[in-house]
Amino acid sequence: MDEHTRDPSVDGPSGSPTGWLPEEGRWEHDTLRRAVVHGVRLYNAGAFHESHDCFESEWYNYGSGTTESAFLHGMVQVAAGAYKHYDFEDDDGMRSLFRTALQYLRGVPNDYYGVDVLDVRTALTNARADPASLDGWRIRLDRDTPVATAADYEFVGER
Repeated sequence: MDEHTRDPSVDGPSGSPTGWLPEEGRWEHDTLRRAVVHGVRLYNAGAFHESHDCFESEWYNYGSGTTESAFLHGMVQVAAGAYKHYDFEDDDGMRSLFRTALQYLRGVPNDYYGVDVLDVRTALTNARADPASLDGWRIRLDRDTPVATAADYEFVGER
């Protein structure tokens, strides 16, 4: 594990998703979990551009070909696709971004860092066929659908 991805202030999950090291009581990459928590909450609050920025800033910590990089790149595309759909009413752009997201998320464990990746892949597939299916959908994290607080906006403002 790289020391630059350590942050002992990052809380543990409910359960034991991929990325959590229960025997050590910490995440393999604490900063990845921190970015995921903020990015998911912001996405669920409809702050797609800010969500994108959370995932993107963490993505740069990992080399290409890693599961971390694929997951984060996929989540960048998820947020960007929602941004295209809702802010620009560009469903062709959304479909293209979601297609790319699905490629990146292929092979990522279904419970990666607490994100229900299987549900994300299902939602993206459904939205490509029917963009209206995206309405009301939220990303599940630790079996919940948390929304942003002021701390999440502050986090992305620091990036």
